[in-house]
Order: sequence, then structure tokens, then C-alpha cells
Amino acid sequence: MNYKFKKSLGSDNHSGVHPEILRALMAINHSHSHSYGSDEVTKKSQKLFKEIVHPEAQSLLVFNGTAANVLSLRPLLKPFQSVLCTDISHLNVDECGAPESALGTKLISIPSVDGKIDLTEASKYCIRKGDQHYSQPKVLSITQPTEVGTCYSLDELGDIRDFCEKHQLDLHIDGARISYAPHYLKCSFKEMIDIAKPKTISFGGTKNGLLYGEAVLFFGIDITEMKFHRKQLMQLPSKMRFMASQFITFFENDLYKTIPEHGHKMAKYMEKLLKDEQLLDIAYPVQANSVFPKIPKSWTKPLKEESFFYIWDENDWVVRWMCSFDTGKEEIENFVQKIRSLKNSD
Repeated sequence: MNYKFKKSLGSDNHSGVHPEILRALMAINHSHSHSYGSDEVTKKSQKLFKEIVHPEAQSLLVFNGTAANVLSLRPLLKPFQSVLCTDISHLNVDECGAPESALGTKLISIPSVDGKIDLTEASKYCIRKGDQHYSQPKVLSITQPTEVGTCYSLDELGDIRDFCEKHQLDLHIDGARISYAPHYLKCSFKEMIDIAKPKTISFGGTKNGLLYGEAVLFFGIDITEMKFHRKQLMQLPSKMRFMASQFITFFENDLYKTIPEHGHKMAKYMEKLLKDEQLLDIAYPVQANSVFPKIPKSWTKPLKEESFFYIWDENDWVVRWMCSFDTGKEEIENFVQKIRSLKNSD
């Protein structure tokens, strides 16, 4: 097979597997081992989640982010309860109704500002406690970093913690790209978690150089029954050691630091080139690995021919350019040169 793939700015899901992760998979691919998580490799990954992320973190591995989000919510909710989340959250927009279908719960969409939940608006739904006619708010779900690449500050996370305590809500963090947050905030996972006090976190792997796999982290929850819920959700990997070995390498080889460092650096480099020459207006602060500029519609096709990307907002024609662990400066320079040529020809 001789497939020819072209790099793009479409998504960090488009990238390949980080070479160190791929080597780890090859290294573990020998002989036989127990299945379904009873192997020593999976146990080591559980230990590393405690050492690197948080000493109270209990982890379960699943195949994808949708399952991670649903399994994160499972122990926090009854079917008559609801989840407060932003209008642009993956949970609300991109899960094809999975939380509602699998859990029978209700999602309440809250307006966002720069991708972040508006707590004043959210408070308007924290009403009618005990009213059997009203779906009872039970969980606040945030995305860190957000869908538009912004990060909640430590102070903002403290405000969210206080909001949850005031309204007796549990906090869930959708962390598909969570490793970018401590990099940007210049803190550790533990510092961030101790301030926010989430009950569950969807901890991303696939968007961070892994072949596949996400983790669900639980804090202060009895997870005895969660293995059954994972099985019912069809998310129990049989050869779990291959998934676990990726997270081991991710932590032991400091990829959880170097991948977000590089992705953010490349996104900031693109932002600098665009701003220095006043080529485009950028819609959101660049705090992770994405840039959201507004472009003329007529530029879309020629720019996509240079590097594929997605339209984020079809009303204002804001696009998303996403950097990955293997995005290079030359690729960005070539892409910006294309922008220059289009601007000069207008």
C-alpha cells in the first residue's frame, strides 16, 4: 500500500501517531497478556494518572471522546436531571445526542463568551429545586481548553467551583485537549484540578498524538459500578494494554508537555505572521493550538487547496486552523504566503 496523505490545518485528529507512541505500540506487541484491563501495563497507566495528573484520579480507558463524555456523566446524573453546558460545547453540538440517548438526561445550552460559559446566564436555570415538573440541574460541564482554543484561567476555574458549590452542581471537564491548559496557565494538572474540583474529566489522547484512546478520570466517586457501564456502552477494550501503553509513553516521555508546547508555539507563530502584516482579523485569543480568523469567502477554495481546514462560523465566515504535534514552521509560512498573494490580488 502506498497511500499519499497531505498535511492539513483541519484538525489534530488528522495528524498521524506521534513516533514515540508508535514505537511504544511496537515494543509491546509481543507474546501474550491478560485482556480487559487485568494486565500490568494498564495498572501502570492507572498509577501514572495518579502521579502525573492527580493523586485522587481513578481512571478508565475508552475508545473515543463521545464515550468519555457520556461515561463521565453517568455516575453524576439521574434521567430526570440536567447538564448545563455552553451553546458551542462538543457535548451539545457534536455528540449526535449521545448524552440524551444513553443517559436520558437533558442538556441545557448556555450562551458562551470566547467559548466560556456565562455563569450569570447559567444561574437563570438553577431554579425550581424539587419541582417535579422541571428537569433538575445537577452537572455543569465546561471544556478546557474551549472549542475556540481559549483557556479558563485559574481565577475563572475558582469562580466555577464556587458557582457549583452554591448551586449544588457537580463539575465535569471535557478535556479533549486538556494538556494544553496547564501549559498555557503555567501550572500543573494538580493545581488546576485542586482549584476547579471536578468530579469527572474526559482526558484526551487521540488529539494529542495517540493512535486512539481517551481516559475518564473520577474524583471522590465510588467507581465500582463504572466498569459495568463502560461495558454496556461498548467501550471495553479487550487488548487494553495497547491503549494503556500509549498513555504510559505520553506521561513518561513528557509528551504531555512537549506536544502542547509545540502546538501552541505553532499557532502563536501563525497568529504573529497574520497580525504583523495585518493580513486577517482573528476572532479569539490564541491560547491552545488553534487560530480562528475571519476570511473572505472567495479565499476559501484556493486556501483549502494549499491546506485543508474547516469553516467554523458560516454566518461570519470564521474558519479554524488547527496545529498538531507535527506542524512545521515552513508549512505555516507557505500557507501565510498564499494568504499574502490572495490579499495582494484583491
